[in-house]
Amino acid sequence: MQNISIENLFIIDIETVSCYEHYELLTDEWKELWTEKIYKALPDNTTPEEYYPKRAGIMAEFAKVVCISFGYIKTENGKMQLRIKSFYSENEKEILEKFIETVCQLQAKNNKWCFTGHNIKEFDIPFLCRRILVNNISIPECFNFQAMKPWDVPVLDTLHLWRFGDYKHYTSLKLLAATLGVPSPKNDIDGSKVGEVYWTEKDLQRIALYCQKDVATVANIILRFKNLPLLSEEQIVFVD
Repeated sequence: MQNISIENLFIIDIETVSCYEHYELLTDEWKELWTEKIYKALPDNTTPEEYYPKRAGIMAEFAKVVCISFGYIKTENGKMQLRIKSFYSENEKEILEKFIETVCQLQAKNNKWCFTGHNIKEFDIPFLCRRILVNNISIPECFNFQAMKPWDVPVLDTLHLWRFGDYKHYTSLKLLAATLGVPSPKNDIDGSKVGEVYWTEKDLQRIALYCQKDVATVANIILRFKNLPLLSEEQIVFVD
């Protein structure tokens, strides 16, 4: 961790929603597949239909990516700046292709960069890879982790850093930020509301802003792990 330069961090966060707004819109085949997928986790006195809006948005077989935000830190004249950009659209394939293009451009310039985020090893990156395949896009070399030795995988996960080897322990980004004294963004939504904002309000920009703020929070958490000063609001730049 301490050997990784902050300028080699490529901080990412994604937002996902169910592929269909309502359970009723699924075909009979997909209703059956949904029931088979969740029946072991289905809470008592809850039907598969009731469970759909609660969990479908985080399962790659039943959900899609609507926003990818990413950021990187630059240091000029001894002062850090975090630059954040988002790709968001109703067209998932368009988002994924733009993101892959950006990652490939980054890889061409810097072979020491590292995917960084919170719980990205178990959620964001696997989800992206699955949806890339669903959209008939070739998996880029940077995601070909199966061919890499564990210590060569370019991923830095703040959840794993905080676990310190305790793999039973889960801590949300919001809780970790509060614990480490990192200012948490005052979001008007949280992850559980993203689907509602997408389907009911149709406000992708609001979702993107929420996603970007999480990128900024991860950046400051990394700085805390490195015992470096936190970024101020003036040092965080949102790029169109």
